Amino acid sequence: MVSFTNWDIIRNLILALQWTLLLSLIAFVGGFAVTVLLTPLRISKNVWSKKFVDYYCGLFQGIPLLMQLFLSFFGLGLLGINVNPMIAAGVALTLYTSAYLIDIWSGSINAIEKGQWEASRCIGLSFSRTLLSVILPQATRIALAPTVGFIVQVIKGTALASIIGFVELTKAGTLLNNVTYQSFKVFSFVAIGYFIICYPISRYSQYLEKKLNANHHR
Repeated sequence: MVSFTNWDIIRNLILALQWTLLLSLIAFVGGFAVTVLLTPLRISKNVWSKKFVDYYCGLFQGIPLLMQLFLSFFGLGLLGINVNPMIAAGVALTLYTSAYLIDIWSGSINAIEKGQWEASRCIGLSFSRTLLSVILPQATRIALAPTVGFIVQVIKGTALASIIGFVELTKAGTLLNNVTYQSFKVFSFVAIGYFIICYPISRYSQYLEKKLNANHHR
């Protein structure tokens, strides 16, 4: 058994935590970019566009994230394409994240009274101008809290990337456990690491929800 001090374990986990945060950022930014592209199709009057986005969300919400990671990494490998674990994890998590964010944002947009669409059309505003100037500012107030809250799920989801060899917080904990045999100590530190990141975000999401709801009812 290799002798590791508590600081040795914590230092290695902090290094791995940086990769967890980077992968989370890639997944969220990528997922939000896809959401910006597909949400207008989801709320459009074009039946085929709406069906396409519905199937997209259903597919990536219906397949477990673990399977998406496997397919992203090993599936391309079967085709002779060598994929870096970080790229594979980033792609899988982006698709997973976007599938849920599209629901959050399209639902928030649909929550706005239809009369506002009709009023905007009466004064000659186009669909895109109405969406950007009238609907989105209001929908953002509704979507902001659940969007921030979903970041926690994205961060937790990065733990599954360890299965394809990406060394983030969970994978680093497993490697440290294999050389120290101090399972309880190592994974307690791993759990604390996730808690330190996720708890403030969860609390901030709750704060936003209360604040925006309070402002809405004034």
